[in-house]
Amino acid sequence: MCYIITKQTFGKEEGKSASSPAETMELTTEIFHKLEILSDAAKYDVACTSSGSSRKGVKGTMGNAVSAGLCHCFAADGRCISLLKILQTNECVYDCKYCQNRLSNDVPRAHFTPEEIAELTISFYRRNYIEGLFLSSGIRKNPDFTMEQIYQAIYLLRNRYKFNGYIHVKAIPGADPLLIEKTGWLADRMSVNLEMPTSSGLKTLAPQKSRKTILTPMRQIQVGRKENRLLLEGRRLPGVQNQMRIGAAPEDETFSDTARIAGHSGSTADGTQTASMPADGTRTAGTPPDVTPSGGMYSKKQLPEPPKQNFSLQEFHPNASFVPAGQSTQMIVGASDESDYEIVHMAAAMYKQFDLKRVFYSAFVNTTHDPILPEIKEGPPLLREHRLYQADFLLRFYQFEAEEIITEDTPFLNVQIDPKCNWALNHLAFFPVEVQTADYHTLLRIPGVGVKSARRILAARRLGHLDFASLKKFGVVLKRAMYFITCGGKTMIPLKLNEKFILTNLLGLRERLPASVTGENMYEQMSLLDFLP
Repeated sequence: MCYIITKQTFGKEEGKSASSPAETMELTTEIFHKLEILSDAAKYDVACTSSGSSRKGVKGTMGNAVSAGLCHCFAADGRCISLLKILQTNECVYDCKYCQNRLSNDVPRAHFTPEEIAELTISFYRRNYIEGLFLSSGIRKNPDFTMEQIYQAIYLLRNRYKFNGYIHVKAIPGADPLLIEKTGWLADRMSVNLEMPTSSGLKTLAPQKSRKTILTPMRQIQVGRKENRLLLEGRRLPGVQNQMRIGAAPEDETFSDTARIAGHSGSTADGTQTASMPADGTRTAGTPPDVTPSGGMYSKKQLPEPPKQNFSLQEFHPNASFVPAGQSTQMIVGASDESDYEIVHMAAAMYKQFDLKRVFYSAFVNTTHDPILPEIKEGPPLLREHRLYQADFLLRFYQFEAEEIITEDTPFLNVQIDPKCNWALNHLAFFPVEVQTADYHTLLRIPGVGVKSARRILAARRLGHLDFASLKKFGVVLKRAMYFITCGGKTMIPLKLNEKFILTNLLGLRERLPASVTGENMYEQMSLLDFLP
């Protein structure tokens, strides 16, 4: 991707360009150098996805957010990215063993100012390079300072530049809850990286972090989204005035004490009173605070003076929502000795108890070569990461429970075949399934049948009899599904329901579908109906 930066874009002051060619060249080189360092440092954070929120353009603003997704490009590591993906800074006060940007690592350091981030985003958006921003950061000075810098950058984009596009930012663990709340009213999605699947792994590889500190902002975002949703529906949670409850987050990875939000009683799961949020006397929970940055917000901390603008969130967008696209997290796979069983069950707990939109898995890349880290000769465990993503889809879309996907007796996923096929081979008594009569839940259990194809089957069979050629047109992958289904009481080709036979064929995929299904060497008259939706 080619980035073009002009002197007008990066003048020392807004509306002013550099006074000389030499000054322009120096400034441009500095920005390019920062961009090179901070975009490269962000490539290990994989929590980058399509928008998940839909917002039309508003008069006087530019950009929008489309729920179907954003434009795509590919990074050097092969991952598909749709946003300008950078760190606010790669400076960090923490010394996590696995992190390239850790304090003790000898790497070039850089940081963007909020103004530079806003100008970069707008400059690239105007040139159609991007359609949104993914902003993460190392911890510079302290969590409050870092979160304040991120908030100022997002505030400038929404206010000064009237940017209405998609923005995904990190909520910094340990930062003041008010900063996280104010940022949440401006961002589309927020995420907090869980890092390690278990608290013991986190304590070993990132001793300066704690599970409780990480889960606290996740709980705050969850509660804030729920309160805002109820408020938009014309309801309010009882007994909650002028405060944002922050549910206590436990050290234990099972979250057994935080499966609920303490019944919305104004107390946390451990029975302690929740923290009151600074607010004026009229604001109720779930309503936007005054998001205008102003001096004196932190009397006990020395933070940079924010920009002096008068801004109301409702004036920018009348239907403002708190983190409308939800929150996500990321777990590193392979840096510690956690099994797939622990990772899958952790993800299932996060979805149920924190209302996450997505859990991302990042295959461990040993960039620091710390003695405590494993040296993987085969390289990053990308196939293991792939299987975990497939298991994650079963949790989110295919109505599987974690106990069905993987058990403690076999704590690692089968790398030879995908988790759905593995489940089917272990439950052959469930098959074959008759597609003419099976319900939606049963259809989702069939390997090769996806969510869309299952719905198409349900809709089509009301109108007539199905055959295997029709199933292929619906998107069913018959090379896998043929072993587990019947259509009108018949299999596609003569088969035996034997685990070894099916596994051999699934791994080899030597079978050839009949010409009546593939349509090979068959011709038919075209009609106008072929072109109708």
